[in-house]
Amino acid sequence: MARGNVLTREKMRKPLAADAYEKVLALAALALFGTIMVALAKGYPWWNEVPLVIWGHLATVMLALVLTPVMLLRPRGDRQHRILGMIWVAAMVLTAVESFFVRSTNHGRFSVIHIISAYVVIAAPLLWWSARNHRIASHRRQVRGMVTGALLIAGFFTLPFGRLLGQWLFA
Repeated sequence: MARGNVLTREKMRKPLAADAYEKVLALAALALFGTIMVALAKGYPWWNEVPLVIWGHLATVMLALVLTPVMLLRPRGDRQHRILGMIWVAAMVLTAVESFFVRSTNHGRFSVIHIISAYVVIAAPLLWWSARNHRIASHRRQVRGMVTGALLIAGFFTLPFGRLLGQWLFA
């Protein structure tokens, strides 16, 4: 019986491996990061016209995009995962907060995408809290949802509809 308990404890300590969906999310984050880099390179001649708040928004979202595959594909639960996770959560919250000051594409008003920003401001600290309190299943669900919706879907919508990165990318 004691041996069975030891195996159970070892199994419990084993980090969760990335499943197929998380691997797809990691690849999609890298693809979006690469797309943004191409758009930025193509938009170089217009960089001086970009407001500082947009540069801050881009910097924090790109940090979150770079950290996403690292967080999803490497072993979880160790000190490095916790530190990178706090950085990722901070980047997501800063990205969301900065987005409230980016309203030039909607005649100075908030757009539908700002609903996602409000969600992130509330949900990102809860995501961190669930990890901190070892609610692993909940944490994993929240991470997947936030990466899918707030990072990738919202990121995709920066490309069409005459938005800055889309203009540069498709110019």
